[in-house]
Amino acid sequence: MTYIKKHIFTIAGIAIGALGGFLYWKYVGCDSGSCAITSKPLNSTLYGAFMGGLLFSSFQKEKQRKVSTNNLD
Repeated sequence: MTYIKKHIFTIAGIAIGALGGFLYWKYVGCDSGSCAITSKPLNSTLYGAFMGGLLFSSFQKEKQRKVSTNNLD
């Protein structure tokens, strides 16, 4: 459960991106088959999920890590 809370933005981005990719294929996609991403629904959905995950994960805050100031000299 803590994993989900920690990565909620990435998970939401994957879901929204997948939906967006599928809808793009359905309404705009390439019918000739020459487009590598938009010619098949699976390719378009996976690409959308990947891009959505990347985009939404950039809004996620990282925890501040404490830097040790020990001098070992």
